[in-house]
Amino acid sequence: DKQCEKQMMKRIAANDPVAMRRKGKQQHEKGDYRSAFEYYTRAAELGDADAQYELARLYQFGIGVEKDGEKEIHHLEEAAIG
Repeated sequence: DKQCEKQMMKRIAANDPVAMRRKGKQQHEKGDYRSAFEYYTRAAELGDADAQYELARLYQFGIGVEKDGEKEIHHLEEAAIG
């Protein structure tokens, strides 16, 4: 609902990586892969291991990005390090 969305955007503005990853997941489910990639990337840069995993999957399957095995492995390693 609108209140939840407003809260999520407030948390994103405060650099909450979990909120960014969740927003990325929402965008992914809507088919907006470019936006999902951007949210996952921001969350990953802030240390969110689950966002690293989601980026790896995008690169693995070429969803919204060019398929890239090296980037997939990089993000999987970052996710494993946590």
